[in-house]
Amino acid sequence: MLDQIIDSGKKATRDGFGAGLHAIGQQNDEVVALCADLIGSLKMQAFIKEFPERFFQVGIAEANMMGIAAGLATAGKIPYTGTFANFSTGRVYDQIRQSIAYSHKNVKVCASHAGLTLGEDGATHQILEDMGMMRMLPGFTVINPCDYNQTKAATIAIAEHYGPVYLRFGRPSWPNFTAEDQKFEIGKALLMSEGSDVSVFATGHMVWNAVEAAKIVAAEGISVELINIHTIKPLDEEAILESALKTKAVVTAEEHQRNGGLGDAVAQVLSRKAPTPQEYIAVNDSFGESGKPVELLSKYGLGVDDIVAAIRNVIKRK
Repeated sequence: MLDQIIDSGKKATRDGFGAGLHAIGQQNDEVVALCADLIGSLKMQAFIKEFPERFFQVGIAEANMMGIAAGLATAGKIPYTGTFANFSTGRVYDQIRQSIAYSHKNVKVCASHAGLTLGEDGATHQILEDMGMMRMLPGFTVINPCDYNQTKAATIAIAEHYGPVYLRFGRPSWPNFTAEDQKFEIGKALLMSEGSDVSVFATGHMVWNAVEAAKIVAAEGISVELINIHTIKPLDEEAILESALKTKAVVTAEEHQRNGGLGDAVAQVLSRKAPTPQEYIAVNDSFGESGKPVELLSKYGLGVDDIVAAIRNVIKRK
């Protein structure tokens, strides 16, 4: 099964968002888009060209963008807001909490350039706390797809889900390995490969690193069950428990702080229902820095070799 996971050609997940936004715009006349002066970075050009009357350029005024989106949702529209993940969350958390989450507005907060792989723009832009912040908001759905195809599918799917959504994706070109014609199901984990020795729950860009790590340890005779957790909230507890009870060893991998993200979400489930040895692959209480995306992942403990080491370590703890 691992051998069937093949990179069909690198594409940025933000390009998947742009393609998905254009596609859902063609399917649903209630979809509108807003941007905080980052049209090119968010790949919104195709939507704007075809539906100029359904696009709102807010400028560098992210808090105002969230308020406008809440108003549009009140009027029955389905607004997709677009800016960097740092500006989509940290800069506007109060507006999201008060104007969107509290009244359960149907707003899709779409956030590009998330995590360390933002790269050269450095620590001030590399938000690593966003999934934790957003999953703590009552009623918010949090989605972190792994590649171009999955991001496109997720962007289309969230229009059919009523309620606030945080959709997180990235800047760099990245392996594209999930099915082009996939149907994205919110809250349903995706089994990438079956295994018996260890469960690896990965999200976002880290799914590909987990694929490569699983292939390395397979040569050592270690059987990895790899599960793509694209939805951080609502979490697919059933899939997590079924796998953890089978393998009795867990690794979580995310491009996020250890605190508050996928690892903690999985640990909460396991601690309540199936205590299991767990290793975290995540940033350890640190800000990032400027650098090449893959080099930063390696420096901060999120590289393929780090996942390999975590797999070996957790198996020893069984």
